[in-house]
Amino acid sequence: MIIAVDGPAASGKGTIARALARHYGLPHLDTGLLYRAVALNLLRLELDPGIEADGVAACDFDEGLLGDGALRSDEIGKAASVVSAHPLVRSALKMRQQRFANQPGGAVLDGRDIGTVIAPHADVKLFVRATPNIRARRRHAELRGQGHEVSIDRVLADIRARDQRDMQRTTAPLMVAADAAVLDTSFLSIESSVQRAIALAEDRLKARG
Repeated sequence: MIIAVDGPAASGKGTIARALARHYGLPHLDTGLLYRAVALNLLRLELDPGIEADGVAACDFDEGLLGDGALRSDEIGKAASVVSAHPLVRSALKMRQQRFANQPGGAVLDGRDIGTVIAPHADVKLFVRATPNIRARRRHAELRGQGHEVSIDRVLADIRARDQRDMQRTTAPLMVAADAAVLDTSFLSIESSVQRAIALAEDRLKARG
């Protein structure tokens, strides 16, 4: 069984994807970490995230980089958003994601193009969303928890800029798959969001027979 969970930054898709993976006993891949690894590798090589060739060069990273704590920093998140807009970078990482999705027994993947590009044949497709203001508050709280002092206005501006890049890129833009169930977490607790996600997944599985 393959479960695809897509959505914008700070919508709750990662938390929901991990919960679904635990619920169904499936391996989970946060595909955003791949792009963050590229961004981290790129910056350490002193390359430019805005240059596609530099992004492609940084795709050749050691698997151990996926466990680096620096991947979660705001700086790397911003660079990853820029890098992920390059078509050749997305192409370079596509096969790795598809291998994970198509492994025996299935998997849960979360990202921005899982249900549309990486695994359009997924058994369950969810699109998780929340309002930009809610997502900015969540991200702001996360950053403050990490010891970063940043204004909520700046976080909201970053969220909006990231959304624009994700939705307007020419290759694999962020969009709702035609057969995806939409889950808005704006006014739901984590527990309620997870319960709703499981219910939606069960509905999709029953519909598929």
